Amino acid sequence: MRKLFRSRKALSPVVAAIILIAVTVAVSIAVAAWMGALTFTFMGTEELKFTSVSWGTGTITVVVNNTGTAKVNIRTVTINGQSATFTASPSATIDPGVGATLSITYTWTAGTKYEIAVITANNNKFLYTAVAPS
Repeated sequence: MRKLFRSRKALSPVVAAIILIAVTVAVSIAVAAWMGALTFTFMGTEELKFTSVSWGTGTITVVVNNTGTAKVNIRTVTINGQSATFTASPSATIDPGVGATLSITYTWTAGTKYEIAVITANNNKFLYTAVAPS
């Protein structure tokens, strides 16, 4: 019986501690990733992407897409810092993954640089800079 117990091998305390630390770190990373994903779905983000800008007589037409995770409610459109009159089609409230066309009433000058800002109800500002065609 003595010979049986003498031949048994055990982990050294150092190796056991390293394994315990590695398992703890792996579990904490998994929990952090899970909590991060959970928080991201609860907190929606607004994000507008400008797809195109076209220039008409007395109007600027801007196509935007909501690439965020929350609805975007457009409150104001400014051009070079000044408020501009606009209409949104189909609506000024844009669902995630959906686009809208903004028709902005503005008398523009050929060859001039314009900064178009779309401001949401949450006071997020999305900017686009374009030069009017000559």
